[in-house]
Amino acid sequence: MRRRHTALAAAMSLGLLTACGGDGGSGSGDGASGATLELWVMEGTYPDTGSYFEDLKAAFEEETGARLNYQLVPWDEAHDKFTTAAAGDTLPDVSEIGTTWVPEFADAAIVADMSDWIEDDGLSGDLVEGLQQAGTVDGQLYGMPWYAGIRALFYRADVFEEHGLEPPTTWDELLEVGLQLKDLEPDMIPYPVPGSSEHSFYPYLWGAGAEIAVEDGDGWTSTINSPEAVEGITFFTELATEHGLSVAAANTWTEADSLQSFQDGQAAMIVNGAWTVGNLLNEDESWDGKFGVLPMPGKDGGISPSFMGGSLVSVIEGSSEPELAWELVKLMTTGDFADRWSEETGFFPGQQSLLAEYSTSDDPYVAPFAEQMSEGGKLLPVTEKFGAVQAEQVVQQMLLAILSGNKDVQTAADDAAAAMDRIFQE
Repeated sequence: MRRRHTALAAAMSLGLLTACGGDGGSGSGDGASGATLELWVMEGTYPDTGSYFEDLKAAFEEETGARLNYQLVPWDEAHDKFTTAAAGDTLPDVSEIGTTWVPEFADAAIVADMSDWIEDDGLSGDLVEGLQQAGTVDGQLYGMPWYAGIRALFYRADVFEEHGLEPPTTWDELLEVGLQLKDLEPDMIPYPVPGSSEHSFYPYLWGAGAEIAVEDGDGWTSTINSPEAVEGITFFTELATEHGLSVAAANTWTEADSLQSFQDGQAAMIVNGAWTVGNLLNEDESWDGKFGVLPMPGKDGGISPSFMGGSLVSVIEGSSEPELAWELVKLMTTGDFADRWSEETGFFPGQQSLLAEYSTSDDPYVAPFAEQMSEGGKLLPVTEKFGAVQAEQVVQQMLLAILSGNKDVQTAADDAAAAMDRIFQE
C-alpha cells in the first residue's frame, strides 16, 4: 500500500498537544483503481463519527474508484502512535494533524509539503489565516486547514438575569460580578480556576500584553516571567487565592472538569470551547437559554486573545499514492464535507469562504466565538520544541505551585521560564 522513510522515531521526541478525543472504525470496498488509502483521524472530535466517515468513504470510493480505510485514534494516544508507526514504516497515507504538531512533524519528515498542490488548485487564497500560519514552516505549508476551534467565556445567563447582573466586559467587571455571585449564590462556584488547563489561563497572560515565548535568533526564549506575564498570572490565580471565587479542588482541574462543573450546575462562569455548545444542547435541551457566551473580556475592555487550535489534513511523506491522497484531503477540507463537518461539530471551517457565513451569524451560540476568532484568536509558539513544554506540563505546574501556595507568582514564573528555556535549548 505504501512505503516511507524509516529511522524517524529518534526525531520525534515531543509530547502530545491535546485537543479533543470517540470510536474507531474502518471501511472496506473494491476500488476500481486497485489502490487503497489509509486515513487516520482523531477520536472524539465529532460525536457521530460513524455516519460522517462512512459517507466520506463512500463518496471518495465513488469519485476515485479507490478504496478507503479509516481509523479513529484517541488524541491522547496519537503522538505515540505516530512515533511507533514511523519507526515501523506503517504510517497512513493521510492524517488529521493538530496545528501544534506541525513544526515537529515537518522537522521529522512525517508530513509532506503540500504548497504546490494547494496553490495549483487555487486554494491558497481562501485559507483561514491562523490555520495557514500554524501549518506553515519555513514558508512551506504542510497541511490543508480543516477546522478551527476557539475558547470564550460561558456564563449562566439565567442566574445573571435572576440577580440583575451584567456579563463582564473587563477584568474588573469579571472580578466584581464574581464577588457578587459569591454572596448571591453561595452554593455555586463563581469562577473555577482550573490549574491543569493551560488554555483557560492564556487569555489572562495574553490579555496583559505578555507572550509565552518569543523568537530569539534561531531559537526561542521564554517570556512567561516578564512583568506583563506576572500581571496576568497574578490576576488569574488571585481569583482563587485572594478572592475565593474558586475552590481548592479546581487547582488540579482540567478544561473538561470545568465543563463538567458547569453542566452539573456548580460553576457560574468558565472558559471553554465552541465545540462544547452542541454537547450541552444535545445532551439536555433545557440548557437552551440558560447559558450565554461572550468573547474573553479584555483587561480594560475589548477582547483578550484566546488560543485558536484546530487541525489540518496532511498527506504523509512517502505515501505511494500522493496524488490520490491529495484528492482525499480536498474532499475532506473543501465543499460539502467541510461545511457539514463545521455544521455538525461546532468547529469553524478552514476556508474563508465557508467561514464568512459564521462571521455574520446572529446565533448567540455562534457569533461570540466567531468574534473571538476573528478579533482575538492567537497561536502558541510555532516551534517543534513547544510540544515538549506541554508534555512536561510546565505551565500547569507553574499554576499549581501558585494555587497551592507552594510558590509566589514571580518565583513560579521564573521557574517555568527556566524550564522552557532548557527545553528550547535542547
